[in-house]
Amino acid sequence: MKILNNLGLSEERKFLMIHADDAGLSHSQNRATIQALQKGMVNSYSIMVPCPWFYEMATFAKNNPQYDNGIHLTLTCEWENYRFGPVLPVSEVPSLVDENGYFFKNRDSLKKNAAADEVWRELNAQIETALDFGLRPTHIDSHMYSVAARPDFFKFYKDLEDEYNLPVLISTEMMKVVGLDVEANIDKNDVPINKLHIGKKEDFEKGKLKDYYAGVFDNLSEGLNLLLLHPAFDDDEMKGITINHPNFGSKWRQIDLDYFTSQDCKTRLKESNIKLITWKEIKNVKV
Repeated sequence: MKILNNLGLSEERKFLMIHADDAGLSHSQNRATIQALQKGMVNSYSIMVPCPWFYEMATFAKNNPQYDNGIHLTLTCEWENYRFGPVLPVSEVPSLVDENGYFFKNRDSLKKNAAADEVWRELNAQIETALDFGLRPTHIDSHMYSVAARPDFFKFYKDLEDEYNLPVLISTEMMKVVGLDVEANIDKNDVPINKLHIGKKEDFEKGKLKDYYAGVFDNLSEGLNLLLLHPAFDDDEMKGITINHPNFGSKWRQIDLDYFTSQDCKTRLKESNIKLITWKEIKNVKV
């Protein structure tokens, strides 16, 4: 893989990034993310700029530059009672919001309603807000991979890599889930990760989510792997946010925190032939 070659690393080895999404979503999410970084095996995270608890997590990021942190570009808000919208005034991006001024709940509504120029302005505004705060992000990724809701959005997303000299997360697996044609939207200069690992709803429902995560370490593919999780506490705050949304709900997020700060996780990683890698390392390589 081009990234690994430029790092002087062999693609035949097993590389893993353990990444926490959704920092900034809530105080609970922030506390758990910090704990997973300081006491667990998480080595990368990304922050949602439009969310109410952005300030808290951004302050942590500024004070702790040793941890990999990125911008979790956000164009949707899936929660039932917990709502947020763009960083730009609604009057400037009216096509990105519902009748109440909040982001749409799903990618289909975004795809149907959003004007391309407003998406571009909002994506840039989120990055500029983070930079103005003093953050020095190592990468860019996307909440619910909504940047792949339409080909023109995805092109904007890839353009941001050159605009800000930051690697963007490109995953062919995510593209397929979202419904974006991979061959039509990937070119020779793009560098997708080799393998994405993320918990599945059926594993959670069967009480096997921790088993799934343990299996990732035991059966990791060669090349660059990305393991996505969403650590938070199963407390009143997260229960309120994730009400009627068990998929990646508060119980799920507590399991993520518990496993990736557990001794079993640490032991499996230590005993495996796996090297942890960060976006910061990738960012420092000219691809």
